[in-house]
Amino acid sequence: MPIINGIMPRQAPTLLPKIKKRLTRVGEQIRLARLRRNYTAVNVAERSGMNRETLRKIEKGDPNVNIGSYVSVLHSLGMDADVELLANEDSLGRNLEDIKTQSRQRASGRRGK
Repeated sequence: MPIINGIMPRQAPTLLPKIKKRLTRVGEQIRLARLRRNYTAVNVAERSGMNRETLRKIEKGDPNVNIGSYVSVLHSLGMDADVELLANEDSLGRNLEDIKTQSRQRASGRRGK
Protein backbone atom coordinates (compact mmCIF):
# COMPACT_ATOMS: atom_id res chain seq x y z
CA MET A 1 0.00 0.00 0.00
CA PRO A 2 1.55 3.34 -1.01
CA ILE A 3 2.30 6.03 1.54
CA ILE A 4 0.81 9.39 0.52
CA ASN A 5 2.10 12.62 2.10
CA GLY A 6 3.77 10.55 4.81
CA ILE A 7 0.46 8.95 5.80
CA MET A 8 -0.33 5.28 5.41
CA PRO A 9 -3.94 4.84 4.18
CA ARG A 10 -6.29 3.14 6.62
CA GLN A 11 -7.08 -0.47 5.91
CA ALA A 12 -10.34 -2.10 6.83
CA PRO A 13 -9.89 -4.46 9.76
CA THR A 14 -9.98 -8.13 8.83
CA LEU A 15 -13.17 -9.49 10.31
CA LEU A 16 -14.51 -13.00 10.58
CA PRO A 17 -17.68 -13.58 8.55
CA LYS A 18 -19.73 -13.97 11.75
CA ILE A 19 -18.55 -10.56 12.98
CA LYS A 20 -19.21 -8.92 9.60
CA LYS A 21 -22.73 -10.30 9.66
CA ARG A 22 -23.28 -9.02 13.21
CA LEU A 23 -22.01 -5.54 12.31
CA THR A 24 -24.26 -5.49 9.25
CA ARG A 25 -27.23 -6.34 11.48
CA VAL A 26 -26.31 -3.52 13.86
CA GLY A 27 -26.26 -1.10 10.94
CA GLU A 28 -29.64 -2.35 9.73
CA GLN A 29 -31.09 -1.97 13.23
CA ILE A 30 -29.80 1.60 13.44
CA ARG A 31 -31.37 2.39 10.06
CA LEU A 32 -34.71 0.86 11.10
CA ALA A 33 -34.65 2.80 14.38
CA ARG A 34 -34.12 6.02 12.41
CA LEU A 35 -36.97 5.20 10.04
CA ARG A 36 -39.35 4.27 12.88
CA ARG A 37 -38.72 7.70 14.36
CA ASN A 38 -39.37 9.34 10.97
CA TYR A 39 -35.96 11.04 11.08
CA THR A 40 -34.25 11.86 7.82
CA ALA A 41 -30.71 10.68 7.24
CA VAL A 42 -29.61 14.29 6.83
CA ASN A 43 -31.16 15.25 10.18
CA VAL A 44 -29.56 12.37 12.09
CA ALA A 45 -26.19 12.97 10.43
CA GLU A 46 -26.27 16.67 11.38
CA ARG A 47 -27.37 15.92 14.95
CA SER A 48 -24.56 13.36 15.19
CA GLY A 49 -21.92 15.77 13.89
CA MET A 50 -21.10 13.86 10.72
CA ASN A 51 -21.85 13.93 7.03
CA ARG A 52 -24.54 11.88 5.33
CA GLU A 53 -21.95 9.50 3.82
CA THR A 54 -20.66 8.49 7.27
CA LEU A 55 -24.22 7.78 8.42
CA ARG A 56 -24.77 5.69 5.29
CA LYS A 57 -21.66 3.67 6.15
CA ILE A 58 -22.90 3.14 9.71
CA GLU A 59 -26.26 1.94 8.43
CA LYS A 60 -24.38 -0.55 6.21
CA GLY A 61 -22.28 -1.77 9.16
CA ASP A 62 -18.98 -0.48 7.77
CA PRO A 63 -16.09 -1.58 10.07
CA ASN A 64 -14.01 1.46 9.04
CA VAL A 65 -16.29 3.85 10.92
CA ASN A 66 -15.07 4.44 14.47
CA ILE A 67 -17.18 3.32 17.39
CA GLY A 68 -17.56 6.92 18.56
CA SER A 69 -19.53 7.69 15.42
CA TYR A 70 -21.79 4.69 15.99
CA VAL A 71 -22.41 5.86 19.58
CA SER A 72 -23.07 9.42 18.41
CA VAL A 73 -25.80 8.17 16.05
CA LEU A 74 -27.27 5.99 18.79
CA HIS A 75 -27.33 9.05 21.06
CA SER A 76 -29.14 11.07 18.37
CA LEU A 77 -31.74 8.29 18.26
CA GLY A 78 -32.03 8.14 22.07
CA MET A 79 -30.54 4.64 22.14
CA ASP A 80 -27.05 5.17 23.59
CA ALA A 81 -27.72 3.86 27.13
CA ASP A 82 -27.32 0.23 26.02
CA VAL A 83 -23.73 0.85 24.90
CA GLU A 84 -22.67 0.44 28.53
CA LEU A 85 -23.84 -3.19 28.38
CA LEU A 86 -21.25 -4.15 25.74
CA ALA A 87 -18.69 -5.66 28.10
CA ASN A 88 -20.67 -5.56 31.32
CA GLU A 89 -20.43 -8.51 33.71
CA ASP A 90 -19.65 -11.26 31.22
CA SER A 91 -20.37 -14.76 32.54
CA LEU A 92 -16.82 -16.06 31.98
CA GLY A 93 -15.36 -13.15 33.90
CA ARG A 94 -17.88 -13.67 36.70
CA ASN A 95 -17.05 -17.40 36.88
CA LEU A 96 -13.33 -16.63 37.11
CA GLU A 97 -13.98 -14.18 39.93
CA ASP A 98 -16.15 -16.72 41.71
CA ILE A 99 -13.36 -19.30 41.78
CA LYS A 100 -11.01 -16.61 43.07
CA THR A 101 -8.81 -16.61 39.99
CA GLN A 102 -6.73 -13.49 40.04
CA SER A 103 -7.66 -11.35 37.06
CA ARG A 104 -4.99 -9.20 35.44
CA GLN A 105 -5.38 -5.45 35.29
CA ARG A 106 -3.57 -5.21 31.95
CA ALA A 107 -1.60 -7.27 29.50
CA SER A 108 2.03 -7.85 30.42
CA GLY A 109 3.33 -6.22 27.26
CA ARG A 110 5.57 -9.21 26.64
CA ARG A 111 5.34 -10.80 23.25
CA GLY A 112 5.70 -14.50 22.62
CA LYS A 113 9.41 -15.41 22.52
